Amino acid sequence: MAEPASSSAPADKTLPSALDAVLFYQLLLGELQALGGEQGTGFSLILDAARKTKDPVLFQRAVDLALQSRSGEAALQAARTWKQVIPGSAEANRYILQILLALNKVEEAGVALKSVLANLPAGEQTGAIVSVPRLFGRVNDKLLAANTVEAALSQAIVNPTTQASAWTTIGRMRRDAGQNKAAAQAAQKGHAADNNAQGPVMLAMSLLDKEPDEVLPLLRTYMLGTVNPELRLAFARSLISQQDYAAAQEQLKRLQKEHPDFAPSWLFSGLLLVDLEQTEQADKDLRRFVSLAANTSDPELQNGLAEAYFALSQLAQKRGQSAQAETWLSKISPQTDPVKLGLRRAHLLAEQGKLAAARTLLETIQTQTPEQARQKTLALSMFLREQKAYQEAFDLVSKALKTGPDHELQSELAMTAERLGKYDVMELVLRNMIGTKPNDAHAYNALGFSLADRNIRLAEARQLIEQAVALAPNDPFIRDSLAWVLFRQGDLPKARELLESAFKSKPDPEIAAHLGEVLWVMGQTAQAGTIWREGLQLKPDNETLRETLLRFKFKP
Repeated sequence: MAEPASSSAPADKTLPSALDAVLFYQLLLGELQALGGEQGTGFSLILDAARKTKDPVLFQRAVDLALQSRSGEAALQAARTWKQVIPGSAEANRYILQILLALNKVEEAGVALKSVLANLPAGEQTGAIVSVPRLFGRVNDKLLAANTVEAALSQAIVNPTTQASAWTTIGRMRRDAGQNKAAAQAAQKGHAADNNAQGPVMLAMSLLDKEPDEVLPLLRTYMLGTVNPELRLAFARSLISQQDYAAAQEQLKRLQKEHPDFAPSWLFSGLLLVDLEQTEQADKDLRRFVSLAANTSDPELQNGLAEAYFALSQLAQKRGQSAQAETWLSKISPQTDPVKLGLRRAHLLAEQGKLAAARTLLETIQTQTPEQARQKTLALSMFLREQKAYQEAFDLVSKALKTGPDHELQSELAMTAERLGKYDVMELVLRNMIGTKPNDAHAYNALGFSLADRNIRLAEARQLIEQAVALAPNDPFIRDSLAWVLFRQGDLPKARELLESAFKSKPDPEIAAHLGEVLWVMGQTAQAGTIWREGLQLKPDNETLRETLLRFKFKP
């Protein structure tokens, strides 16, 4: 309510002209009734006064009283009366829309939304359209919500000034309803309406892992121009998640050229290059990031510094520079990630032959949260596997799983079970994982590859791996698995093609082992030797590669 007027103010300014003494008393009584717990009576008195005075403040008060008494229908009645008495009131329209959504009257809310947009000034329509998905986010029936919103935006999608935002909103609603192809098509229409608008591009970005064929052309075309560095970085990160590393590198290089002082581009480039074993350039990019971010108080860049120090330590260790590796680690706060920090230090100790000290270090990590405790179990199990202490790793993870199911721990248990030759346990765990998380490509792949590697049930193995490929078509390790089952089935040319593609995408010693074996069996022994040597340069002690070389009596 408004503050009382000053006693020195003219009498005719004290109250609205339509508010005589009778109405003033009615309002006072209404408020007293509401304060005394009689909201229904107070609501009726104030709504009647609002109707007589045509005062929007009183209509709003009536709606608020109804909402406070949890009477949605009464609030809707007041808002509709408000609109009837003051047809051009944008505020009345907004109230009607929000109340209808709260009452789950979705189709009526769609009609109200259309009315709200029609009564807004042209300059406010785009902002209102962009906020629609948030308003309709409370609706449980996402498909009904999407259909309703698209119908309500029928005028907006033909208006040149609102087309792009309208199609973006429709696309977001379709995406939330699980209609990814329709969402991608909406992104395309929004981009066609305004190829400079970021909304359709961000929508397309969110669909990259679901409808890559639909949205990639749009994104690639948009990225040819000058774009916001954060947006280009987001695209590069999406490409990395899609394992399209070459395209991601291209975007990062362009970003570094256009914005050389944009620190995050150097971090993500360096981390990607570490993963691709391009160690020299990775070291340069990470050092560049450190030089740009070292003196900042930005929390995200501070977290990035920890990631860079971890990666630089790993690179130093690969070069045999243990002291330098420890120097990089010493720059990281122990509170940043005690488990990750402990694991990296344990690797340094293990490399120096101090296995007992490395294990003790991992076992004595102080964790503060259940998540850190879980990560500690995983780290210690992986360390034990690397030291071939498979039974200890198996027992450790089995004990941790007694507290409840955990997908990562189950995956670790399956790996240790396979190392111990407990194939029945491994298969049971992996099938349980597939049952609880049917979109887990790596569970299908792990089971299929195990069958193929043991040269049994090859038709089933291929079916499992092809399911993994359908879920993660760009994963080089899954392509490696498919190649391996094809090799077991005698399709050497196709196996070679897939392995060469996988190794190009992700240079890895195990992929090198498989590619070399296929080449050797095909009689191309010189090429096999070249690939095996490349694998040894990546990781000289890789067990799969070493076993392959021993089996073929190959001396590098």
